[in-house]
Amino acid sequence: MSNRQVSVEDMRKRVAIFKELKPSTMPLIDAVMPQYQRELLSIIGSGVAEDPSISPPITDVEGFHLSIVRAGPGKGSALHNHKTVEVFMPLTGRFSVQWGDRGENELFLEPYDVISLPVGVLRGFRNESAIDALLLVIIGGDDPGSVDWVDEVTQAARAKGVGRDERGKITETHAASKG
Repeated sequence: MSNRQVSVEDMRKRVAIFKELKPSTMPLIDAVMPQYQRELLSIIGSGVAEDPSISPPITDVEGFHLSIVRAGPGKGSALHNHKTVEVFMPLTGRFSVQWGDRGENELFLEPYDVISLPVGVLRGFRNESAIDALLLVIIGGDDPGSVDWVDEVTQAARAKGVGRDERGKITETHAASKG
């Protein structure tokens, strides 16, 4: 039996109401590329998100970060890595998960299937459904650090005038190519 008492007011700080979540449409720098445009709904902590405006409703991070990605058909995330385990679970639709140095490996997940991607493995995902779909994402650790991107992503972001500051958050670089 626990002796810890938590007030209703304190517990409300640990509640996220789905319909009140504010999506980020530029959660990470890969979203400069059309195939990686998606919405990120941060719920517990901000995970590895690079959008500095993200303000999750639950800020007490105790060992993991939780978010939901809403992706249109054929949309997802570019190959990336970070210093923590990442877990994906489709809530709706069908997603593919790619991993390896070039994304040469791939598995398909249906709703409620789960994959846990280990540290040090490049990974990405894509909505394989004909309609928008939701993917639950859990990132381990109190401080998951920042994302390591494949060169294709950093070059595309730089070409669009997007970079990251010392905290790993998105900044404008004003180096966008004209054309």
